[in-house]
Amino acid sequence: MNVIINLNKPYGLTSHQVVSRVKRLLGANKAGHTGTLDPMATGVLLVCLNEATKISGFLLDMDKQYNARVKLGERTDTYDSHGRIIEQKDISFLTGSLLSETVKEFKGHIKQKPPMYSAVKVGGNALYKLARKGMEIERPERSVEIYDIRITGIDIPYFNLTVSCAKGTYIRTLCDDIGKKLGTGAHLVSLERSRVGPFDIKNSVSLDNIKSGEKSYYSIDYVLSGLREIILDDNEYRKAINGQPIISNKINQLANREFCRLKGAKGNLFAIGIVDNEIIRVKRILNL
Repeated sequence: MNVIINLNKPYGLTSHQVVSRVKRLLGANKAGHTGTLDPMATGVLLVCLNEATKISGFLLDMDKQYNARVKLGERTDTYDSHGRIIEQKDISFLTGSLLSETVKEFKGHIKQKPPMYSAVKVGGNALYKLARKGMEIERPERSVEIYDIRITGIDIPYFNLTVSCAKGTYIRTLCDDIGKKLGTGAHLVSLERSRVGPFDIKNSVSLDNIKSGEKSYYSIDYVLSGLREIILDDNEYRKAINGQPIISNKINQLANREFCRLKGAKGNLFAIGIVDNEIIRVKRILNL
């Protein structure tokens, strides 16, 4: 079973725990995921099984969409409801229009600092390990992109957000930054990842139903359909399957450093290649 599963991660489990359960339930030899969700988060977690683990790096850059519930008036040390309240502010002055206008300011390219309670490493140390010791260190800002951010409900002191963004965006940090901008403080209460690239939560499978959720299983070829394919003749195939670089008259279809799907004469996917000037180098052999 060399597939990618669109799994709806349940609340309370780490992404690693979910992958381990999937591996055990489906009897896979290898398993991995393509983008961590915190234990409190639910929603789309792409789980790769067996040979599909070799393509996880190609899935990390996909855009994502989240549904978040935020509480105003309180700031926590983890930026979410699992943390310790470190600041409380008056929100009696807050109006829906002020909230909406402030949220709109976060659309586009913005700067974020990773939260202390995260797996990001600074100086070789994971931030969450330092945070658990009561330490807080300076973290370099990162540039992230918010494609769209919309308020979908207001029930003061709570409001709901839908956020479409590029990889590397911390929704917890976004909530904290919105609270800072308003002067009220804020933290994340709940989070659902509703989409990763073309994979929507509407088409996901739960952990409880994973054995019968074949409609949420996707082939490697399907998932990588955004990469152009190169059909090799028998001679080219023999070279490529042994990891040798190949020269193909179809290379002019591709740009330099572009990845491609390499297929045999019968259309069988067997490798991922990359164009290196006048040749195609094999990056991943897939034993399908």
